Amino acid sequence: MNETKLIEKAIEAMNRAYAPYSNFKVGAALLTKSGRIFTGCNVENASFGLSICAERVAIFSAVAAGEVQFEKLVVVADTDSPVSPCGACRQVMSEFGDFEVLLVNTRKEVVRTRVSELLPRAFKLKEG
Repeated sequence: MNETKLIEKAIEAMNRAYAPYSNFKVGAALLTKSGRIFTGCNVENASFGLSICAERVAIFSAVAAGEVQFEKLVVVADTDSPVSPCGACRQVMSEFGDFEVLLVNTRKEVVRTRVSELLPRAFKLKEG
């Protein structure tokens, strides 16, 4: 999968975000090892604790479809510098391995990292 295309998918997802309270739209595109792409956007709720981030939407959609091996995740937002996932998303990502993560803004500036760099010493009940 071409990275440019994966970034475009994340931007498309960002544009579908439901963020009436923060107006902070985030999109994600997840490439599985089998070559499938799952997208996600943040979805806010008046009861703020019930909101969910784009990264978790993409990951949970992949898991619901039977995919648990991930190759790459793109996270994008309209920010000055490339956006970084929140702590909850980092913990969820760490459940599925040490895959590549691209942090991107809408100007397509990219920071390349890995799950292990975003969350060193992640909480784990099992190794893997």
